[in-house]
Amino acid sequence: MGFTSTKKDTPLVKKYSTKFSNNIVPVNVEQPECEEATKKLIVDDVGLEAFLFFKQYVILTNGFTFLTSTSTRFNIDKLRKGKFRNIVNLKRINDVRWINKFFESANSKIEIGGYFINCVETYLTRKTRIINRFLFPFNRFHYGIDVIITRVLPKVPFTKRIYFFITKGQGRVLSRAETFGRLYSCGFEIVDEKLISNELFFIARKIKEPEFDSNPTYGPIVRLKRIGKDGKLFNVYKLRTMHPYAEYLQQYIYDNNNLKEGGKFKNDFRVTTEGHFFRKFWLDELPMFINIFKRNMKLVGVRPLSVQYFSLYSEELKQKRVKYKPGLIPPFYVDMPKTIDDIMASEMKYLEAYEKHPFWTDFTYFFKAFYNIFIKRARSQ
Repeated sequence: MGFTSTKKDTPLVKKYSTKFSNNIVPVNVEQPECEEATKKLIVDDVGLEAFLFFKQYVILTNGFTFLTSTSTRFNIDKLRKGKFRNIVNLKRINDVRWINKFFESANSKIEIGGYFINCVETYLTRKTRIINRFLFPFNRFHYGIDVIITRVLPKVPFTKRIYFFITKGQGRVLSRAETFGRLYSCGFEIVDEKLISNELFFIARKIKEPEFDSNPTYGPIVRLKRIGKDGKLFNVYKLRTMHPYAEYLQQYIYDNNNLKEGGKFKNDFRVTTEGHFFRKFWLDELPMFINIFKRNMKLVGVRPLSVQYFSLYSEELKQKRVKYKPGLIPPFYVDMPKTIDDIMASEMKYLEAYEKHPFWTDFTYFFKAFYNIFIKRARSQ
């Protein structure tokens, strides 16, 4: 095991090896003094609770775990590939300038199945810290200014460059969804998480190589990959209702959240506060008229689905779906189904009718959906 900081590298453990099957392999020899030294370093930096959390997943003194406290990937890049199985970083990622590059570096230095452990101050934990630190109404005023500086300026194209030029990326605030989404895009999966001393610690396991997304959806209008006619993927344009990188958490949300009425996920932490409002009044779907102008969608039709959600459908419905363009106004607002099975039955009924009478089916579905939305006050979720 090695320990490093941004100032100086400090070796903590002597290395041991033995011969086994004609190979030289490390032996797990935990010297009491070394274990205590490692424990003291971690406890002094992030506390005893964090130390105990780490020990559930990695042995910190066996030569396979690299312990560091850094906000630069230099200290990760200099490691020899394959030397360490796990990387534990005690410095929060809020101070890392190029977060994805940092995660990619960690991914490149450990094997499949290895752990990467780090922490982040999220929107929620930062809000709690500020509100508890100052008296009302100064805490609310301080929090409002903080939101503008740390959450808005880094995302607006014009102010983004100024923000990072001045701050070098330090002190930026990230949502839990963006943090996890970035990790998934960089080849990790979340194994565990724990809120400790107002910081969110996460255990991430390497499952594949990074995707190296050179053009992530980060602005107010997002491009989402959806399955269209003939099963081809195309970009659907929508107003952002989710945190950046949330699209990489589709499987994570499916594995950890149940579906509620209407086929949406329960307790979907990827959706922002303003996103709930946009979805309720369909404002998020207005940019989809771009898709209609580009002729990869039509006004009425089945909703364009992600690859993960599409996989939940029956083979028969999949085959029928890909015969036609998806639509902006789905049959959902005609039948108002409650469950995923009801949704599939609704779409099958629409597609079978559309096969026989395309124009008349879309015409009647449009006015039925219009009636439900504006007269019966049906709402999106």
